Amino acid sequence: MDNLVIVLWATSLAVLLLSTLIISQSWKTRRGSERTQRLPAGTRGWPLVGETLHFVSCAYSPCPERFMDKRRLMYGKVFRSHLFGSPTIVSTDAEVSRCVLQSDARAFVPWYPKSLTELMGKSSILLINGSLQRRVHGLIGAFFKSSDLKSQITRDMQCYVQESMINWKDEQLIHIQDETKNIVFQILVKGLIGLEPGKEMQFLKQQFKEFIAGLMSLPVKLPGSRLYRSLQAKKRMVMLIKSIIEEKRRAKSSKNNNNTCLRPPRDVVDVLIDDPSDQLTDDLISDNMIDLMIPAEDSVPVLVTLAVKYLSECPLALQHLVEENMQLKKRREGHLQWSDYMSSSFTQDVITETLRMGNIISGIMRKAVKDMEIKGHFIPKGWCVFTYFRSVHLDDNHYEEAYKFNPWRWKDKDMSSCSFTPFGGGQRLCPGLDLARLEASIFLHHLVTNFTFGHVDVNVIVGFGWVPLDCHVLFEIWGGSDRSPHQYILCHSDYSSWKSTFSSLFSALAVSWKPQLDEAQFGEEIKHGGLDAHHSNIAALLRDHKASCDIS
Repeated sequence: MDNLVIVLWATSLAVLLLSTLIISQSWKTRRGSERTQRLPAGTRGWPLVGETLHFVSCAYSPCPERFMDKRRLMYGKVFRSHLFGSPTIVSTDAEVSRCVLQSDARAFVPWYPKSLTELMGKSSILLINGSLQRRVHGLIGAFFKSSDLKSQITRDMQCYVQESMINWKDEQLIHIQDETKNIVFQILVKGLIGLEPGKEMQFLKQQFKEFIAGLMSLPVKLPGSRLYRSLQAKKRMVMLIKSIIEEKRRAKSSKNNNNTCLRPPRDVVDVLIDDPSDQLTDDLISDNMIDLMIPAEDSVPVLVTLAVKYLSECPLALQHLVEENMQLKKRREGHLQWSDYMSSSFTQDVITETLRMGNIISGIMRKAVKDMEIKGHFIPKGWCVFTYFRSVHLDDNHYEEAYKFNPWRWKDKDMSSCSFTPFGGGQRLCPGLDLARLEASIFLHHLVTNFTFGHVDVNVIVGFGWVPLDCHVLFEIWGGSDRSPHQYILCHSDYSSWKSTFSSLFSALAVSWKPQLDEAQFGEEIKHGGLDAHHSNIAALLRDHKASCDIS
């Protein structure tokens, strides 16, 4: 009898458990189905890789927005996809993107590929949230806006640009993006950690180059791997920066003990170590100083390069820019302050239009920390949102003839609108946006007031997100009192290193590109050699460049 009771009890318990499981699974399935039905239209692409391969291949094509445009036509301005290993809601809608960017950490947090988060570290300003992020961002942003720093950067930028341009020789290939990169890196490092040009600066530059090469690499930290080498480079940079921080702390402590008046902060490290909060550790400061060096490698040099490219294609804009800057130079007799550059309205319009068309930052990714709904679009917890700025900036609904370079469109246009977000937005708006404009203004001023350049040929590869843009631009430059042609400039960045990075990251993806320089522009004489000595040099230059491209 007892055995029968035990059997009946066990059977009842089993039935109860099975029923509970069935009901629970049914509820989950129904709930999941309801959630799926609420998701924006779209597709998750292939297993594991999703639509990443297609997205990347489009990003390195002459028409990077092709990936987005195709899906916008099929699914609308907001659609679902699967990018970089994460289910993703893609927004090409200005209002939706603005809502995402304006949200705080209670709704969305930053999201980056694993290799990038490994290199940045948990204390990076790109990854931290809440009060700590607001504090660090506020301190850095306030210092970047200070007139003292802008005056320092103006003096240094003018000096370095003049020294660089003096060394430009006849028939020399000048890599404008690299020239700008070298100048801006030294200026930014001085503003961040107070380091002057010298052996330590060269060491830091070498290590930074090694570090940044791993930002988009396979997330493998085995010795010898790309990510491992980049992490080792970062350790060496951190050691140098920590030694500078310690020296500054000792100097500050010594002045406090001697009751000596403390000087105003000269760099970002000074600002952060003066903060009374215990949260700003040496590790946090050094990590963020390295992160803030990235714009010197990417943003400003690309901005300058693209501005020169667009101006070469728009003679009227170039003429207007030359006239404004010549007048400024004559009026101030060469003694220009930062406010002179920033108040040059057409120069600023050229930079704004370059930011719109160039899309140096083509998009930003955030991760939802809870279920969200924006303008009727459901975003599940744990999904990423990719706010794609490029599609908004090149949308004819927001900008008339969006693919046409037209600086005059900004004369009476509100730049604070949600349809213009070249530096992101919200609490994470780039703190150095004014400095980027200032540095670009100074370089363009000295270029157009000392040289006259004519467009020869342009080839552009546009990157995305965390990858620098790559521009190949060939120009003929006239300078000097006789205005005779004597300079050739090739603007470019190291595309091959980024190409190899993505080849290793996506082995199934074939990313290839070769610039095609059109000989027809120089007439049939190039092919037959019937040119004078000057034009023969151009022909030889083009043939050598084409040969090197074919070999690569």
